[in-house]
Amino acid sequence: MPQESMSIEGSKIAKPMALGSQGGSLKWKITASFSGLILLLGVLVIAIVYYFTSNALQKQVDLRSVAIATNLSDASAGYVSRKSSLELDALIAKYGRLDGVAYAYIQDRKGAILATSLQPFPTELKDSSGADRQQSANSRVTELRGRTVYETQAPLLDGQLGTVHVGVWADTVQQDLRATVLPIVGLIALCLFIGIGLSTWLGSKAIRPILELKSIADDISRGHLDASVSIQSNDEVGELARSLERMRASLKAAMIRLNRE
Repeated sequence: MPQESMSIEGSKIAKPMALGSQGGSLKWKITASFSGLILLLGVLVIAIVYYFTSNALQKQVDLRSVAIATNLSDASAGYVSRKSSLELDALIAKYGRLDGVAYAYIQDRKGAILATSLQPFPTELKDSSGADRQQSANSRVTELRGRTVYETQAPLLDGQLGTVHVGVWADTVQQDLRATVLPIVGLIALCLFIGIGLSTWLGSKAIRPILELKSIADDISRGHLDASVSIQSNDEVGELARSLERMRASLKAAMIRLNRE
C-alpha cells in the first residue's frame, strides 16, 4: 500500500511537470511557426523588391546614357562637319563632367579619335568597330583604371560622320541602387521585427487559456474541487473548459456522496 500510494503521488507530480513541458513546447512551436513564416515572406519580399528595383534602375541608367549620347551626337554633328575642334573639345569636356559620366569621346568612321574628355586617351577604350557605320545606339561593358564602365554608343549623323561614345561608372549605378533599395529593405526589416514581436505576443495570448486549464487540472488532481472553471469561450478551448468543469462537478458530487455514506 505505501508503495502504491507513492507511485500514485509520483504520477500526480510527474503529470503536471509533463503538462508544463508540453505547454512551453506548444508556446515555442506557435511562436516559431509564426516567426518562421514571417521571416520567409520577408526574405521573399526583399528578393522581389531588389530584383525589380535593380532592373528598373538599370533601365533608367540605360535610358539616361542613351539620352546623353544622343544629345551629344546631335550637338556635335555640326562641329564635326565643320571640323571645329575647339568647340568640339569644349562640348566633349562639358559632357565628360556630368554626374556619373566616366568619359565621352567621338570616333570617326575610320576609327580616329576626333575629341575626347580624357587626356591622354586610353588605348583600351578605342573601339575597333568605329570604322563600321552604326545607325542605332548600342552598348558594351569595358574597363577604365580598374573600374567597370557601361558604355553607350550613338551614331553621328546616322553613322556618316562616326560614333559618339559615353561611359558611365558602374559603381555609380550600384551606389544609386543601394541608396534606393536599402531604405526599402530597412522598412521591410522593421516590419519583420514588428511581425515577430506580434507573433510572440499572439502566441502567448493563445496559450494562456490552455495554461490556465492545466493549472486547474493540477488543482483537481490534488483534490481541490471547490474552484470552478471560469474560462468562457466559444472555441475548442471553451469546450475543453466546460468538459473540465463537468468533470470537477461530477468529482465533487461523488466526494459528497462518499462522505455522506
